[in-house]
Amino acid sequence: MSDTPWLNENWHTSLWNFAPEVTKDWKFPEKIQIHDVTLRDGEQQAGVAFDYDDKIRIAEGLAEIGVHRIEAGMPVVSRDDARVVQDLAKRNFGPKIYSFARCMVDDVKRAVDAGVGGVIMEVPASQHLIEKGYRWELERAIDLSIEATKYAHDQGLEVVFFPIDFTRSELKWVIDLIERVGNEGHMDGLALVDTMGVTSIHAMTYFVRAVKARLPNVPLEAHFHMDFGLGIANTIVAVSEGVEVIQSTVLGLGERAGNVPMEETVMALLTLYDIDIGIKTELLKPLADMVAKIAKIEIPSNRPIVGDDLFKIESGIIATWLLNCGLGEDLTTVVPFRPTMVGQENPTAVIGKGSGVDNVKHHLDNHQIKYTDEQAMELLMAVKDWGLVHKRLMKDDEFKKLAEETLAD
Repeated sequence: MSDTPWLNENWHTSLWNFAPEVTKDWKFPEKIQIHDVTLRDGEQQAGVAFDYDDKIRIAEGLAEIGVHRIEAGMPVVSRDDARVVQDLAKRNFGPKIYSFARCMVDDVKRAVDAGVGGVIMEVPASQHLIEKGYRWELERAIDLSIEATKYAHDQGLEVVFFPIDFTRSELKWVIDLIERVGNEGHMDGLALVDTMGVTSIHAMTYFVRAVKARLPNVPLEAHFHMDFGLGIANTIVAVSEGVEVIQSTVLGLGERAGNVPMEETVMALLTLYDIDIGIKTELLKPLADMVAKIAKIEIPSNRPIVGDDLFKIESGIIATWLLNCGLGEDLTTVVPFRPTMVGQENPTAVIGKGSGVDNVKHHLDNHQIKYTDEQAMELLMAVKDWGLVHKRLMKDDEFKKLAEETLAD
């Protein structure tokens, strides 16, 4: 860690992040991995459907960016899904390939046939979900988990146990269940699953510590949803308590409000905690754009990290900061991180209703149009009137035309 991890040529965050009072309780593991679930959980977003070619393209993009593990799909779902998992498992392109499976022996057989090295094995883990959602006897969930995880281990697979609805369970009851699966079946890792995204950041600390106290030798993974927007924060809290694997998707694709987005999580760890987990951040924007195009979804223009308009500076005072600081070493006085870090273009001062006179002067200079201070202010008023009518940013040619008309009067 540098002497000023909050400030370097690429980012400028809060020095409070690294105060001894803050860092003294950190328990970040030496190695943190991204387990991408875009191809399986991400596709569960309503209206999203990936065909074989789509999934191969996305997997290749994930490999290129440096993702450590890819959950390639659930072979039992369809022949197409089975082919994707099988073909990705054959590749030696970086990430380790996992399959997703229910705690059923037949699902595990499909994973074995696909040739994966590991399997994420789900089972309902809250009493209400087992009894009401599945209409199973409680003992059935336990028996299935023991049988299927033991079979998967016997077949040479790494087994990550994935208790659905973990965070809405009675804690002692569910850990007793998991401990029994580990003892009578098999468990190489355990996913802490917040299926409904309903855990507060304060409860997350309690949750992780309680699990680690009971299962101190089991590697833990974080799989959280974004229903209340807390998935990223909860993931970082969990990792700071020693959780080693982050399960995430590109753009946070997934059921309901989606999964934890890789982009924000990776960048938060890097710039707020000075933890580089090996992801090529300069590819975050290109990967997000590719996945959005394949999924046929629109990325909000102000979405963190990858939004198209993040670094378009319209506000007058902030445009003044940008023009004064420039794009050199002082750029992060104006933005928290250098846009090129994530594959974005450098900030630009744009023209719209919120612009100030410095925006206008800057664009007049770019067009080599001479003006007085009074004329620049007059043009600014005309720009604001235009912005109220059109309710969007001005294009370059529109600004030039308005400037010529206004300054000719």
